[in-house]
Parts: sequence; C-alpha cells; structure tokens
Amino acid sequence: MSNTTTVLPEMIQALLDPRIYPHPVDEVELLQTHISFVLLAGEYVYKIKKPVDFGFLNFSTLARRRYYCQQEITLNSRLCPEIYLGIVPIVEDKGEYHLGGRGRIVEYAVKMARLPREGMMDYLLAENKVTKDMVEALADKLANFHERSATGPAIARQGSLRTVAFNWEENFKQTEANVGITISAKQYRYLQAYVSAFMQRHRSLFRKRIAEGHIRDCHGDLRAAAVCFTDDICVFDCIEFSRRFRYSDVASEVAFLAMDLDVNGHTELAQTFVDRYVKTSGDGDLLNLLDFYRCYRAYVRGKVEGFTLGQPEIDAETKDKTLDACKRYFALACDYASPSQPPLLLITCGLVGTGKSALANGIASKFDMDVISSDVVRKELAGIASQDHRYEPYQRGIYSRQFTQRTYKVMFDRGRELLRQGRSVILDATFSQKQQREQAHRLAGEAGALFFCVEAAADEATVRQRLEQRTHDPSAVSDAGWEVYEAQKATFEPVNEFDDWQQMILYTGWGIDRSINYAVEALDGRVLPTGVR
Repeated sequence: MSNTTTVLPEMIQALLDPRIYPHPVDEVELLQTHISFVLLAGEYVYKIKKPVDFGFLNFSTLARRRYYCQQEITLNSRLCPEIYLGIVPIVEDKGEYHLGGRGRIVEYAVKMARLPREGMMDYLLAENKVTKDMVEALADKLANFHERSATGPAIARQGSLRTVAFNWEENFKQTEANVGITISAKQYRYLQAYVSAFMQRHRSLFRKRIAEGHIRDCHGDLRAAAVCFTDDICVFDCIEFSRRFRYSDVASEVAFLAMDLDVNGHTELAQTFVDRYVKTSGDGDLLNLLDFYRCYRAYVRGKVEGFTLGQPEIDAETKDKTLDACKRYFALACDYASPSQPPLLLITCGLVGTGKSALANGIASKFDMDVISSDVVRKELAGIASQDHRYEPYQRGIYSRQFTQRTYKVMFDRGRELLRQGRSVILDATFSQKQQREQAHRLAGEAGALFFCVEAAADEATVRQRLEQRTHDPSAVSDAGWEVYEAQKATFEPVNEFDDWQQMILYTGWGIDRSINYAVEALDGRVLPTGVR
C-alpha cells in the first residue's frame, strides 16, 4: 500500500482491506491523483473519482461521478477497449462497505483489468527500455486514431484562437494563487507575454488548422503513464470530463507525449515520435505549433500537479515530490517559449532633459534594438537635418499639436514594420499624453510584441544643467529648452495606466550609465527570457 495517510475517507480505508473484494487479493495498493483514488487489487483496478470541483472539472455530486464513469468507459474503448470492464457501485450497509450488493450506493468505481507494470511506458522509460521502434509504432497508432476520430464544426471551434486563449487564461487564473510557490513571478509573467504574442502573430495558422480539419476528438491526456506495451499498444485514461480539453488540434496531442518524454530526459525519443507522426499523418504544418502546445501541456501539468498540494489526504513526502515536479514543468514551459521570444516594443517617456534619449540608446545597445526618435522623425518630416536647430515656441511650428501627431504616426508606422520583421524597437519620445502611450500599447498587441514603458525623471537642477550643455553640443538633435520643460511639466499626464510589470520610473540624476544598467536588469527580470528557469 502506498500514498496513504490517516486522513483518508472512511470508504477508501475500507477498500484497502483485501477481504472486501469478490476475487483473490493479497494486498491492495492505493495510488492518487488530484481527481482520483486508484486501487490496485489483484488482477483488477478500481478507479474512484474524488468529489472535487475545479471549474473545468466537476465531480461534486454522486450523479456526476456515475455519469463520468460511464463516459470514461465509452471514450476509452476507442483506443483500449479490452481493459474497461464496467461500473461497480460501492454500497454501505450497517456501517460496512461492499462492492455491489444490497445497501445504500455511496460511490461508483470504474473496474479495469490490471495492465502489467512491466509494460507501462513510464516504467519502461525509467528502465531505459523504450526503443525507437516502440515510439514509432505508437506514433502510427495515434496518427491512425486521429484520422478516424470525430470532427465537425462543433469540434473545430475548440481549435479557434478564442478557445485556445480561454484555456490559457483559465490556466493563468488557476495558477495565480501558487505564484511564488510552484511557479516564480518572472516565469508567470513571461509565459503570459509569450502566449499573448504568439497567438497574435500566428492567427492565420490557427485558422488554417481549423480549415484543414486538424481539430479532432482526441485522447486529451496522452502521457507515458497512459500507454502500455503488451501484445498491442494500449492507450488508456483519456479525458472524459471535458469536451473542451478533449477536442483539440492533433498538434496539441502530439505535443503532450513529446513534452512528457522531454521532461523525463528522453528528448531523442520525443523527436523520433514527432518525426514518425508527421511522416505517417503527412501533417508537416504541425511543427509550427509544436513548441506552443508543448509549452501549454507543460504548463497544464505544472498547474494540475499543484492542485494536490492543498489536499489533506496527500502525505508530506508526496507533497515535496509534487512541488519539485511543478517547478520542473514550469521551467520546461519557459524553455519551450524561449526560442520563439517575441519582439519587444519599449517606449521611453518623460520631460525634456530627463535623459530618456540617452536611456533609449543605452538600452538599445545592450539588446540590439532599433531606436525611433521623435526628434529625428520630426525634423525629417520638416526637411531639416537632425543637427540643424529650429527654435520655436512650445506647440508652434514643427512642435505644434498637429505636427506632433504626424510625428507619432510615422513613429508608430515604422515601429509596426520593424516589429513585423521580428525586430525589437524603442520609441523614444515624450509620450506626455495617456492616449499616446495607450496607442503604443495597442501597437504592441497588434504586432504580437511584448511591451514595456520606461519613464525618465530627474531633479530640476540636473535638467537645467543638461539643457544648458545641450545648447553647446553640435551633435544634439533636440531643440527643447527650459521653457519647453516647464510647459511640458504643466501638461504631462502621469503614467499610471500600466501594471508594475510593464512600466518603471528611473531617476537619472544619479548618472545615465547607472540608470541604463538598472533598466537592463529590470527588463531581464520581467520581459526578457534570460534566467526564466
């Protein structure tokens, strides 16, 4: 017997007695997941659903548990009919529990033929006994299953970006309470940004997958622990509780087992499995979504493992192992996301003389980013060389509101084009108005880019000194003086529309180099991939 504690439900404790079974049993072994008690009793297995409600899964009533027991049998007959034997009622009579017979039905169990441990894929992987031929045969079986599995408009909708985005949002919401426990804040925010950017940049690919019929009624939970190599290959334990999770792109199904092989250190077998599936199915486009769905599957496993941490029937040793598993899955999710790192749109904002342009150029040099400067664009539109000066009153001439709007439009247009090419961009401007900053934020979203806002600030003595020095600097582009600073200060709208992970204020009075280094560390800690593990 394993994975038991003194807080097990009375019924489960009763079922640990070998004498309760109507067939020979020497010892009962108990295994647990976040949703099931699994009793290994002689030649049979009894699987009992826990009365839990996670939102995406609701086993809270006896009627629901009976219904999903029947669904489990029906759906698993598609890939492994020989082991699912039926539903067994668990009854209570005069304080004693029995499998079937007279009494009050208190629970239902799915009865299964017990598969040989030495044939289970997870066991064989641990023993390094899974061969290339075995995973290729599994890939063939899966490809053939997908080819004949159900599809249609209702199923295809589950492959839409709307549904995929909903699934991800649900994942993030259900993981939020474990940030800092199973997943770091940096990993959490990084993956949120990656997912949003990937979906935005690959909208047409998701539509293409639907049009070509790749959204199917799949297995939904294709892990090594759900595969047994016997005379045939038995793939069991599919998702019965949610059509939304079972109806998916076949790429997501392939990604699940590939991820499971990766996390257990069998990357070569994972590649063999993927290659064979693509060859058998002819679905080469699957590869364009593989890392995205491997990231999704790793995240889901990290989330699901985390659900057990709060269950009282799980012992301390199991909780420690579970916590380690969660961290391993979330780290792997970040690994899958990193090669597809989306571009970054960073805006600097602040009053003249606060050092925002120096910050922009310094950050750009550290991360190989393009800088689009409002000062340069403004003079270009006016037909003036960058180093030529035109001193005009605030909001007049080339600094008028209308000319400024033209300047920002050109900046956004050029930034959009660079982002589409996959280049990271810094828009260097005052961005004194909230609507200007929000427009930049929308641009990032439309281009599938990450977004960050760096606001520069300095004390007035420092600003005066910098503006005075600028008048004697032949390389200076900006013409703004102290009067412009005072005018901007009166109309500048505070930056408070973004969350703390998308903005920061840098006081540059302590030195530009120090500010640049601080900004680089902040970007690395929030939106850039280095160190997300």
